[in-house]
Amino acid sequence: MTGLVLGFDIGGSAVKAGLADVAAGSLRGELASVPTPSPATPQRIIGALQGLTARLPSTGRVGVALPSVVKNGIVRTAANIDSGWIGVDGATLITQALGRPATVINDADAAGIAEMRWGAGRGVRGLVIMLTFGTGIGSALFIDGRLIPNTELGHIELRGRDAETWASARVKTEENLDWPAWLERVNDYLAYMHGLFWPDLFILGGAVSERFADFAPLLRCDAEVRPAHFAGQAGVIGAALAAAETC
Repeated sequence: MTGLVLGFDIGGSAVKAGLADVAAGSLRGELASVPTPSPATPQRIIGALQGLTARLPSTGRVGVALPSVVKNGIVRTAANIDSGWIGVDGATLITQALGRPATVINDADAAGIAEMRWGAGRGVRGLVIMLTFGTGIGSALFIDGRLIPNTELGHIELRGRDAETWASARVKTEENLDWPAWLERVNDYLAYMHGLFWPDLFILGGAVSERFADFAPLLRCDAEVRPAHFAGQAGVIGAALAAAETC
């Protein structure tokens, strides 16, 4: 497995792209990004992907991380993107639009793949849960390094509502929560996750993980908690890896 692979990460606020060295587990150059279109319909997202592809010349298969349950290339849910994605054959749509094979994967799963292969979860056995805090809360669950896909643990009910509407990074911003107030919510969520799954390790990702040193002293958890090594780049790198390993 060698060469550069183009990866995309479609988020609630930005569509990011980068060329990943899938042998070394790193980006070649900087991330490129554009604001996520509103509404984030399939055709408008395709337009964003086409524009980013033109800025990052490459060949071969591409990987796309989408905030959705994805089964055999078919989009089954739409979290923080337009509901018009539901039922769409995302892999075929993107393949036709870009003129090259596309692998489509859940965004948190993509981030988790990068972290387990090259980042904070490298070499860790047992149960690992990757949680990405952004517009929502994404999750990826691994047992002895093997992914259990499409877990969507950000939608577990907490305090009578979707957990991500209580403890995501977006909520922190929208409600102007300081670190202590937001971490109380994150700690509630981690405690609930721990009581359900008893993981050996939580990996906290998303752009907010770049501030881990600021909030780590406020974390309370019965399992080890580590920041994501790749922070906001993890989805792009993991999507590229998933594409490279698609037969």
